[in-house]
Amino acid sequence: MSHPTPEVYEQGKGMDAHNQVMREIRSRKEASYDPHEPTRVWVDEDNTPDGVKQSLTIILNTGGCRWARAGGCTMCGYVAESVDGGSVSHEALMDQIDICLDHEADEADEPADLIKIYTSGSFLDEREVGAETRQAIADTFADRERMVVESLPDFVDREKIADFTRHGVDTDVAIGLETATDRVRHDCVNKYFDFADFEDACAEAAAADTEASEAAAGIKAYLLMKPPFLTESEAVTDMIASVERCAAVEGCHTVSMNPCNVQRYTMVDDLYFEDGYRPPWLWSVAHVLRETVDVDAIVVSDPVGHGSDRGPHNCQECDDLVQKAIKDFDLRQDPSVFEQVSCECERTWEVVMERERSFNQPLTR
Repeated sequence: MSHPTPEVYEQGKGMDAHNQVMREIRSRKEASYDPHEPTRVWVDEDNTPDGVKQSLTIILNTGGCRWARAGGCTMCGYVAESVDGGSVSHEALMDQIDICLDHEADEADEPADLIKIYTSGSFLDEREVGAETRQAIADTFADRERMVVESLPDFVDREKIADFTRHGVDTDVAIGLETATDRVRHDCVNKYFDFADFEDACAEAAAADTEASEAAAGIKAYLLMKPPFLTESEAVTDMIASVERCAAVEGCHTVSMNPCNVQRYTMVDDLYFEDGYRPPWLWSVAHVLRETVDVDAIVVSDPVGHGSDRGPHNCQECDDLVQKAIKDFDLRQDPSVFEQVSCECERTWEVVMERERSFNQPLTR
């Protein structure tokens, strides 16, 4: 991979240019949202360091990611679902939590051991979720076993993590690292921080783990499979290296590979409609999971929107079968599940891996 000159990052170029484009794209949003209603909530199962747990996943409706307000990541449309105005009151956020608890009571036989809270931004950013709300949420879920909250590395702080671990709740911070390669993160994803910042956040979590007497703390790294401007083979190579590098960092016990999907009000969306982007093949996801099975971390993937043109897909004939194998792998960490799925389109994927180049991508739809 070539190395850019310093001039690439001057004002009006590089990240600054990305942000200008992203602000224009996001300005097209017309929908508005109720600050008393969560964005989404669902019950599922997740693999954790303590085994497979029933989970309650909550996406709170906040003022949205601070970085997205500046322009933000090329693939992320979550800020388009955020409340206008940049902030949501403590009372409104707790109303959202009550709705999520009602949903759990209706959909689950018993309370979930694992609670996962996302904000389409940073739960630990006190501009999105204030200290009062964070502590109230920690109190609300004090009887659960494990908590996952999402944050950019800037806001990861051992004292904030302690709001949860003091209740004896194991706590993980999920960080959208996207890739361990700084240039890919900066130039393809338009995310501002470096891998060193991720390592610092892992160190804060490790310190919180040491200080917590009755609970554990750690980091869950979220990686982006196939950001824009990478070929299929480049994306696979980068993802394998990123999984390996994350797993080697103390404090990072889980790596979640998220195949890119095409979301509204994003640069990826614009590229997709100009035939300049195709979401990753599910065969690529399976290949990365097989190649990284021996790393010292749990490696999982959740291909959102699988089988659709805007989501990770193969030929549509085998998509559901490959997705099921990926889900089985997530829970069992057994690569043999991929031996049970095959399709003629795998040969097409192999040709794409071999022949796709930056000037002719996407080679197939």
